[in-house]
Amino acid sequence: MHLLNEIRFDNLRGDIFGGVTAAVIALPMALAFGVASGAGPVAGLYGAVLVGLFAALFGGTPTLISEPTGPMTVVMTAVIANLIASNPEQGMAMAFTVVMMAGLFQIAFGVLKLGRYVTMMPYTVVSGFMSGIGIILIVLQLAPFLGNTPPAGGVIGTLKALPDLIQSIKPAETILAVATFVLIVLFPKRFARLMPPQLVALVVGTLAAIFIFGNSDLRLIGPIPTGLPDLQLPVFSAEQWQLMVMDAAVLAVLGSIDALLTSVIAENLTHKESKADKELLGQGVGNLASGLCGGIPGAGATMGTVVNIQTGARSALSGLTRAGLLAIVVLWAGGLTSHIPLAVLAGIAMKVGFDIIDWSFIGRAHRVSVKAATIMYGVIGLTVFVDLVTAVALGVFVANILTIERMIKLQSKSVKTIESPETAEHLSCDEQTILEQARGRILIFTLGGPLIFGLAKAISRQHAVLADHEVLVLDFTDVPVLGVSSSLALERMVMEDLERARTVLIAGAEGDVLQRLEKLGIIKAVDGNLFANRQDALAHAGNLLAADQPSRDKDGFAAA
Repeated sequence: MHLLNEIRFDNLRGDIFGGVTAAVIALPMALAFGVASGAGPVAGLYGAVLVGLFAALFGGTPTLISEPTGPMTVVMTAVIANLIASNPEQGMAMAFTVVMMAGLFQIAFGVLKLGRYVTMMPYTVVSGFMSGIGIILIVLQLAPFLGNTPPAGGVIGTLKALPDLIQSIKPAETILAVATFVLIVLFPKRFARLMPPQLVALVVGTLAAIFIFGNSDLRLIGPIPTGLPDLQLPVFSAEQWQLMVMDAAVLAVLGSIDALLTSVIAENLTHKESKADKELLGQGVGNLASGLCGGIPGAGATMGTVVNIQTGARSALSGLTRAGLLAIVVLWAGGLTSHIPLAVLAGIAMKVGFDIIDWSFIGRAHRVSVKAATIMYGVIGLTVFVDLVTAVALGVFVANILTIERMIKLQSKSVKTIESPETAEHLSCDEQTILEQARGRILIFTLGGPLIFGLAKAISRQHAVLADHEVLVLDFTDVPVLGVSSSLALERMVMEDLERARTVLIAGAEGDVLQRLEKLGIIKAVDGNLFANRQDALAHAGNLLAADQPSRDKDGFAAA
């Protein structure tokens, strides 16, 4: 694995143009997310520079643009609010420590090669928590949208304070916020490739604040410190340690999902495969650096990535160009942003919240599946009113239980017994002949598909009603995986038949299935009656019965 991302110089024009365009888009978003998080606009800029820089250097998706995103900002907002409430003096420093810890978690994810597992969750859960995050972002912007300072208590606190917020509305700021939102929504798409609507709204809103609302008492960003950031050394609190670790884990998982989903989009646009585990390393280093310098966390940003690719970028040079331009703003041009109204940033963040909501799936989820819709709406509710961890954990649990139930119902049909040719259409002519000659003395217990734990009940149910027989053939021909619960149910079946002096033959078991049967001692118990396929097992069963028939006839004659 190469340490650095793919940085090439054979596409200079496309990569530089892509980086410049991505930087133009990133500036208003970084300022908006920094203010929305509670860490301040400069924290948003530091996050945009550092996460973008190190993800571009060490990531695994050359055209991915990484920066503060809506989902990460929502979680960071809650982290800052909770830690400052519990420790007013050190709360902000602890929040930046959480960002560093999240970066370390992501680095660990990459080292442990967990990239392919990070996004392995049902779409209903992903859609639900993303929509829930969008709703949270919208609710949290209501106060600045109305010209007020956000109240304490997050979503619930804002909703409770909504009557007071409406009563103390500041018309000038609300007009600016609404105008910003509407301008972005109605901005012609044919011009959006030339000039990002967020930047246009930022410039127009700032000019309107200066020349139209100059006499109004508007809340502004104010001067942003320029120069290199002060290093934020890790700060821990024994009382908040567990909460900090949990917050860091949430940020790390959410950032990893956000980045890898965006990587998939980049793959589809460029037809070039990304390296998921390496991308997590780059994201982790970026968030570690951001927290160390007092920046908010970031992840792969869909809008910046798509625009970057559409404007010609093909290597990580575009991400480095973008980070360099934003660094110039942070180091020397911070004063240019001091007159930006907070209401304009609220309008930009409000539009991001609406964009995060999965309107497409919400509108048709109930038609696709009632159960899927229930999971999605449940995850939305838990995300908004409880917390993201609970929402994702319960959502994944319920979705997996429903999936397992559906699989068990389908696979239970493949667990069946065959004792006569009339019930064995899929058997060959020779196999059907052997069964016909056996006259019910041979019983085939056929199994199909992965035998997961839920099928143990189906196996036991079939075992309870097995017809009388002398030879049992267990057919594993179509079984790729044998779970512990299912294998124990089969073991009981084998042992009961052996105790009744019946012969048990095993057919088609190989690989992992054979190893599992050997570890349980089943192969040894059946005295080596193991056959490569069902036909060989049936032929052996027929020979056993044929050899036993003369003694039966003799006993019958003597008795007569």
